[in-house]
Amino acid sequence: MAAYVIVEVSIHDTEKYEAYKRLTPASLAPFKGRFLVRGGKTETLEGDWNPERVIVLEFPTSEQARGWWHSDAYGIARKIRQEAAHTQMLLLEGL
Repeated sequence: MAAYVIVEVSIHDTEKYEAYKRLTPASLAPFKGRFLVRGGKTETLEGDWNPERVIVLEFPTSEQARGWWHSDAYGIARKIRQEAAHTQMLLLEGL
């Protein structure tokens, strides 16, 4: 079953965050992950949620998504992201 990682990001160090953005794509490849949404324009249709940046990743399985998140390659990028931004991240299983 496909799995999705949905991320809400509020960036406070844009220079560091750019380094994160450069590292992340290569970390996805071994786990067959791909970006579906990467920081495009958002529009609130209902409620008061107004995120600064939203990312949606797709993986073939939740195991591959977890493998990516725990990988050494993403660990380097994750540390940079955590220093550069505040993040909310969910793993969801889908169709």
